[in-house]
Amino acid sequence: MAARTAPARTAAQHQSLLHFVGVAPWSDEAVLAKVREMVLPSIEKRGPIEAWIIDDTSFPKQGQHSVGVQHQYCGQLGKQANCQVAVTVSIANHAASLPVAYRLYLPQTWVEDAARREEAGVPQDISFKTKPEIALEQVQWAYEAGLPRGVVMFDVAYGNDSRLRTGISALSLTYVAGIEPNVLVWPSGIGPRRRGKPLNNTGRRDEPDLISAKELAVSRPKRAWRTITWREGSADRLSSRFARVRVGVGHNQLIPEALIEEWLLIEWPRGEAEPTKYWLSTLPASISFRRLVDFAKLRWRIERDYQELKQEVGLGHFEGRGWRGFHHHATLCIAAYGFLISERETIPPSGPHSTALLQAPAVPGGYRPRGSALAA
Repeated sequence: MAARTAPARTAAQHQSLLHFVGVAPWSDEAVLAKVREMVLPSIEKRGPIEAWIIDDTSFPKQGQHSVGVQHQYCGQLGKQANCQVAVTVSIANHAASLPVAYRLYLPQTWVEDAARREEAGVPQDISFKTKPEIALEQVQWAYEAGLPRGVVMFDVAYGNDSRLRTGISALSLTYVAGIEPNVLVWPSGIGPRRRGKPLNNTGRRDEPDLISAKELAVSRPKRAWRTITWREGSADRLSSRFARVRVGVGHNQLIPEALIEEWLLIEWPRGEAEPTKYWLSTLPASISFRRLVDFAKLRWRIERDYQELKQEVGLGHFEGRGWRGFHHHATLCIAAYGFLISERETIPPSGPHSTALLQAPAVPGGYRPRGSALAA
């Protein structure tokens, strides 16, 4: 980039770009707001926003000095490893999606280490928050900012947190949340026996009618299971067996008098010994079975986001160590990704592969990228 934008002063331009990303005091929020303003119309050409998708993405790291790095679960590697983790919210429909909120998860060991915080430039107002707490703050921000409403979607890592689910419901937003099979529920028509105070953590000892989602799933009669197709895959149409049932959910955030029924959606593919996935949803009781499955499976869009942001745009390539640089780099990657989304909408399926109107400036003949063998 430096060689193309300033052929006569490449080294100085390179340092300027590093400063711009790493330490310059421009606002991530202002840039992301402009990106939304420019990209949302392109996304909505294919239909209204349908979902707000909560997730996180991880970045494997060596060493201990990069901000927020810790030995923790790394989704990119599928195991515990030294990494950074960022919590995000994306807005999406079936055609496209765009991250609108992005924040590094700062482990408690970092929060309590004043020297590391200062070295990495962590703002004074950043305190320890769990990933679901960060996600709920992001959803509250999106709600207050007036972003086009969508069903809030999140996987098991977030769906098992009852405070997140109740916080989303308190905003009058609906959700589809992945859960573990041991989540306790009341079958339809049955509810809590205790009244007047929230449930505690003693579970079935106080509420003997509660059963696990898995117990309820395996007790469903054969006629309850339907094969449903939700979208085209890369090789074939994607389908599986599902059942759904109305339930009340027992958790320690519940005021018994405020109990409402939700959907429990279960996936049990043919050939599997037991159900493989479970979701809770506050979507209306009148929603069709196929539409409920379609919402549950729409989270695939976030996987596409991360794949393209990392492989095509370079989200995982940041080599700095500071808080500001980490977020600036992500903001610029999201801006580039938004530009690509907008460009796709200008290219008809049978049109040319590029709509570029500007000729790229030439790279100086003697330029060698930093790290190149030829530059040694």
